[in-house]
Amino acid sequence: MSVRVTLLIALGVVAVLLVGSWMAAVRKRGGFAWPKPVELAIGFVTDFFDTLGIGSFAPTTSLFKLFRLVPDERIPGTLNVGHTLPTILEALAFIAIVEVDPVTLVSLIAASVVGAWLGAGLVARWPRRYVQVGMGGALLVAAGLFLMSNLSLFPSGGAALGLHGPTLWFAIAVNFCLGALMTIGIGLYAPLMILVALLGMNPKAAFPIMMGSCAFLMPFASIRFIRFDAYSLRAALGLTLGGLPGVVIAAYIVKSLPLAYVRWLVIVVVVYAAVAMLRSAITKGSQQDAPAQAPVVTP
Repeated sequence: MSVRVTLLIALGVVAVLLVGSWMAAVRKRGGFAWPKPVELAIGFVTDFFDTLGIGSFAPTTSLFKLFRLVPDERIPGTLNVGHTLPTILEALAFIAIVEVDPVTLVSLIAASVVGAWLGAGLVARWPRRYVQVGMGGALLVAAGLFLMSNLSLFPSGGAALGLHGPTLWFAIAVNFCLGALMTIGIGLYAPLMILVALLGMNPKAAFPIMMGSCAFLMPFASIRFIRFDAYSLRAALGLTLGGLPGVVIAAYIVKSLPLAYVRWLVIVVVVYAAVAMLRSAITKGSQQDAPAQAPVVTP
C-alpha cells in the first residue's frame, strides 16, 4: 500500500474519530441549536476561498468579530472544530492529485499534529484576555502575509518535490510551531507556502503538505477543544455544513480564480477585526487594573 493511499485512509479514520467525539459531546449537552444563515454563509465563503489558497481562519475570525457571533475566548476552538471536516475534504483532493516526496509529506504532517495537540491543551484553558491578545496578533500577522502575497513579495520557489537532511529537520521544527500556532488562529497556509518556497520546493508541493497538515492536526486539536467545551457548537456546525459544499464547488468546479482583489478586501476586514480584538483586551485589562471604588455609605 502506497504512502498516499495510507494517508487517505488515515484521513477517513480521523474524520470518524472527530465526528464520534462531536456527537458524544452533543448528546451530553442534550442537543444543539440549528446554525444561523449567516454562520452557514460564513462557512461556505471561507472554505470556498480556503480551497483556492486564501486560508479560512483569519477571514472567519474577522466575520465572527464583525457580526458578534462567538465570544472571543471561544473563537479558536470554533475555528478548529468547524473547519476540520471541510479541510479534510480539501486534503483528500490535493493529496490524491499533487505529487510530493512521501517522507517530506508524512514528517511535516506529523510535526504539525504534535504541535497542535500541545497548543490546543494550552489555548483551551486561556482566559478571555489572553485569547484576545493572541488572536489580535494572529490577525495582524495574517494581514501582513496577505499584503506580501498581493505585492508579490513571496519567494518564487524551485522545482524540488521533497526535502532531505538538515533542511528537512528545519522544516519539521517550523511546522511543529505552525501547528501550535494554528490553535490561536494563525493559519498555516501562507507561512508554509513561504517556507516551502524558501527551501527550494515547487510551490504546488505546498498544497498537499499544508492541507494534509491542517487536515490531520485539526481533528486532534478539535477533540481537545470539544473536551474542554471551549467552542461554540452552533457556529462550528454552521462552518461545517456551509463549508463542505464550498470545498466541492471550489475544488471540482471553479478550480481557480484571480484572488488579488479578494485579498485586498480580506486585508481590510482582518485589520479591522485585529484592532477590535486588541482594543477589547486593552479595555478589559484597564478595567481589571482599575482600583475598586469605595463603597457609598448612606445615612
